[in-house]
Amino acid sequence: MKFTGKNVLVTGSSRGIGAEIAKTLAGFGLKVWINYRSGAEAADTVKDEIEAAGGKAAVIGFDVSDEAAFIDAFKTIKDSDGELSYLVNNAGITNDKLALRMKTEDFMGVINANLTSCFIGCREAMKIMRKQKFGSVVNIASVIGETGNAGQTNYAASKGGVIAMSKSFALESATSGIRFNTVTPGFIATEMTEVLSDDVKESINTKIPMNRMGEAREVAEATAFLLSDHSSYITGETLKVNGGMNMA
Repeated sequence: MKFTGKNVLVTGSSRGIGAEIAKTLAGFGLKVWINYRSGAEAADTVKDEIEAAGGKAAVIGFDVSDEAAFIDAFKTIKDSDGELSYLVNNAGITNDKLALRMKTEDFMGVINANLTSCFIGCREAMKIMRKQKFGSVVNIASVIGETGNAGQTNYAASKGGVIAMSKSFALESATSGIRFNTVTPGFIATEMTEVLSDDVKESINTKIPMNRMGEAREVAEATAFLLSDHSSYITGETLKVNGGMNMA
């Protein structure tokens, strides 16, 4: 894929989907800033894998829900590279409970980690990208943000908010040459799903028209497309990577 810019920050990229996004983008020639909150060793491993494959990477540790730390990270990247071309807001958490048992702090904790942090990232990236007159942002949401799910009121609200918010950012930044898009993964095979029993996995697969979980690589490649020059006339859109779970 073709990329006009030179570097990208991928939040929550020390493992799982984020790590795969980081490695995929590095493979297309971008310098990748690998973010982690607590998994420094895992982040270093991703960096080593990228560099072993001939790519460029740097590790930057901070908590995306810490506004001051997030803003400082953008400054670090700008001071180092002179630009920020791309951003992938991938970091997020879950804290599942039935709504009747969910405390306000349980709800707001997920909102702050998943939605507020994404807002901070989009806003600060927009400040840098407006001066460049160029930039592309992809926010990783979820099929749950489109469909809802029992026991995930907080998560659904946070990811649904990411989808709607991305459209607003897209409208505000289109004339500045900046694009904002969203990817909504369905059930993706990661370290978290590996521990599930075969029966549970089969139950999940029966809900997916393609009858299988997705691969992290498939989310990463969709993300790369939306960041790249190949999607230069696409903004404010949501790309569903869910095997057909939600076609509406």
